[in-house]
Amino acid sequence: MYSADIRSRALSFFEKRGHTVVPSASLIADDPTLLLINAGMAPFKPYFLGEAPAPYERATSLQKCVRTVDIEEVGQTSRHGSFFQMFGNFSFGDYFKEKAIPYAWEFLTSSVSDGGLGLPEDKLWVTVYLDDDEAEDIWRREVGVPKDRIQRLGMSENFWSMGVPGPCGPCSEICFDRGPDFGQEGGPVANDERYLEIWNLVFMQNIRGEGPAKEGYEIVGDLPSKNIDTGFGLERMALLLQNVPTIFDIDTTRRILDLAAELSGAKYGAGVAEDVRLRVVADHILTSVMLIGDGVTPSNEGRGYILRRILRRAVRMMKLLGAGDPVVHELVARTVQVMSPMYPELGDEHKRIDRIAVAEEAAFTQTLRSGTAIFDMAASELRKANARVLPGDRAFQLHDTYGFPIDLTLEMASEAGLTVDEKGFRDLMAQQRARAKADAAARKSGGHGESGVYRELLAQGPTEFTGYGELTSEATVRGLIRDGKRVRSASEGDIVELVLDRTPLYAEAGGQDSDAGTIVADSGLHLEVLDVQKVARKLWVHQVKVRSGEVAEGAVVLAQVDPEWRLGARQAHSGTHIVHAALRQVLGPTALQSGSYNKPGYLRLDFSWTGGLSPETRTEVEEVANLAIRRDLPVAVEYMPLPKARELGALALFGETYDEDVRVVEIGGQWSRELCGGTHVGHSSQVGPLTVIGESSVGSGLRRVEAYVGIDAYRYLAKERALAVKVGDILGVPTPEIGDRVEALIKQLRDAEKQLARFRGELLHNLARNLAAHATPIGGVSVVAEHLPEAASADELRSVVLDVRKLLTASNDAAVVALTALSNDKPLVVAAVNDGGQQRGLKAGDLVRLASKALRGGGGGKPDIAQGGGTDPLAIDEALKLVRETIGQKTAH
Repeated sequence: MYSADIRSRALSFFEKRGHTVVPSASLIADDPTLLLINAGMAPFKPYFLGEAPAPYERATSLQKCVRTVDIEEVGQTSRHGSFFQMFGNFSFGDYFKEKAIPYAWEFLTSSVSDGGLGLPEDKLWVTVYLDDDEAEDIWRREVGVPKDRIQRLGMSENFWSMGVPGPCGPCSEICFDRGPDFGQEGGPVANDERYLEIWNLVFMQNIRGEGPAKEGYEIVGDLPSKNIDTGFGLERMALLLQNVPTIFDIDTTRRILDLAAELSGAKYGAGVAEDVRLRVVADHILTSVMLIGDGVTPSNEGRGYILRRILRRAVRMMKLLGAGDPVVHELVARTVQVMSPMYPELGDEHKRIDRIAVAEEAAFTQTLRSGTAIFDMAASELRKANARVLPGDRAFQLHDTYGFPIDLTLEMASEAGLTVDEKGFRDLMAQQRARAKADAAARKSGGHGESGVYRELLAQGPTEFTGYGELTSEATVRGLIRDGKRVRSASEGDIVELVLDRTPLYAEAGGQDSDAGTIVADSGLHLEVLDVQKVARKLWVHQVKVRSGEVAEGAVVLAQVDPEWRLGARQAHSGTHIVHAALRQVLGPTALQSGSYNKPGYLRLDFSWTGGLSPETRTEVEEVANLAIRRDLPVAVEYMPLPKARELGALALFGETYDEDVRVVEIGGQWSRELCGGTHVGHSSQVGPLTVIGESSVGSGLRRVEAYVGIDAYRYLAKERALAVKVGDILGVPTPEIGDRVEALIKQLRDAEKQLARFRGELLHNLARNLAAHATPIGGVSVVAEHLPEAASADELRSVVLDVRKLLTASNDAAVVALTALSNDKPLVVAAVNDGGQQRGLKAGDLVRLASKALRGGGGGKPDIAQGGGTDPLAIDEALKLVRETIGQKTAH
């Protein structure tokens, strides 16, 4: 049974039983505690936590997930992958164990013709929590599972929580007996490889307190509303139904793996190392395609770093397998083909996904080159110090700073006759992971540690946002929060969070900065609004500083938006839409926005594109935007169901989560049509002048445009004009002629530099001829060992040495040249030996090491040419004397 068929069967089964089919949320989590969606229930977390009312009592979904905490284990086991899909059916205060348990059993065991999976009942085992008599009773009496196939497990295996105080509850798992080929009998307690877990039912009924993440924490009470979170991993179910050994052999992943084998020349099944690498490639390319499809772009932090790491790891594995040419283009195409039946949007985004992935492959190829050079330098330093172990911190630097994989460092070290302090490297990696986990834990507790306070306030109803229609609203203070706790009042000088029943102040969202403003009352109360944020997308939380008076819960106040601030914010946000539309008009429909930020007078917009924009293209984008502004296009706002908005072609921002009814903002009708909750001008002309001030790269396949609008654009242009006038005055030409005049001056300067370099070259060549003419014979070898005060750099010194050697070789069988010079007050030494000199046992590297030691430094090189230096200029004469004496000693033998 194909993966797409398993998916459609599961969704259809539960839809027929009253569940709303919810499409997979974006992998970009709408949750401050998560970088990426890592569990099927994650998009529903606000409903389980009570932060927002669920829009349905029952739901079912197949959710895309990415988990990269133990990425090094991918491919090593049969069931561990970075990308996976979680099917789930959920109840929000509706049914509980009495329905969830029979539903799961019915779907698994019903015949294929009846829409089930047709699993034999006698192969299924069940586990329940230690004291969950209710669940065991339902399994035995209502479902009919024999008592000897029901086992009880403890908290670490059969009790679920989020790892922090909040909802929790016992679990019950369904396991499939794969037979004696997979291990000993005895049920899931005895062997979880043979008895494969295929379904997990979480009965969310309790509240946990502080304590360890897995077990040992206190159960402090019962949830007011019991919830259900049950389901299975699609890949694991496909493994079972398709009777294949690993998740990498199922119908989707195996097709990617087979292409990787074809492109690299590797053979799957030929050996453990090759098999692991092929599995990693298949998993990581699939994960990368799904992440890019949801709007993640490679970068050096957050989600972008996760994508960069796994995509580069896939490229590296392909190189280890023997692939030479770029391979990502073909692997991406195969992945899109494989996954499109379940996620049709991948087909629409294929070009964008391919462009970003291919650009990252090219960037990593360059990184491999530069990383190799850095490794070679480190290896050279080790040899000079007679050491054979690359320190762990150097290996970690290569990995962390330059993206150089540790397996490549180990391989190259072995080739160079070196070893790596793997323990030191692993310790540093463990410290980094610990910091990341601590950060994640801080985000997790920070995001929900105070959720009870907000939940109390949200229970009184969502905040009514009035800011689309007015800038001043009368409101009532619902609550005051300080340090995560409710307080009754706040007085002058205090900074607190304040929740109103209604507000005109825009909360930061959709790239738009929050409004500035005040909250006042007749009593003399004056609050300065410092920030406005939304909690659970429905509660407006104002951070305020009490400038005068005292504010208390229940007070009636007047909330006011700073009108100048809002005017600039509206101009900037509408300007962002206009720039986006202009980019798509000039570059094409694949130049899609992937992020934005705007505040009064300023906007920046990130969009998918590879390669910088030429000055002509940048000017064209700016002109298209200003022509749209001049045309005074109407700006219209309409609310409509999400499917209708998509049908109209309204653009949605990657990673954003939208309600069933959305707000569509149009500028000039179809010219610009986007889903947006921000504030906008009434006509495009109100944006005022728009000037692009910068265009740059912010990651592989991602560009950023920055612009000013309105009075800020005018001020920027005025400064530019004043600067141009000043430069024109200095150059003595009218402003329009500045470019030609600067170009002429640069040409004159370059011509002068070329002439100077030519004169310098002639001087050094004459110097070389003079030195060669005064060579000293030592033991039958022509020797030049002198200090060269005229040389200004190591390159010049090297050039003179090679010139002298060439001149001596033309008239002598054996010749040695060793010259010193000062660079930044530090001595340099370069030596060269021709073939005749080498036959006499003289090597440039040996001579340089000897001289450098005298100069209190180091150096080395090949027998024919070598270079070094030191820190003691006063030792130059001594160093040259040692060189001459050594030549004499060598030639005497």
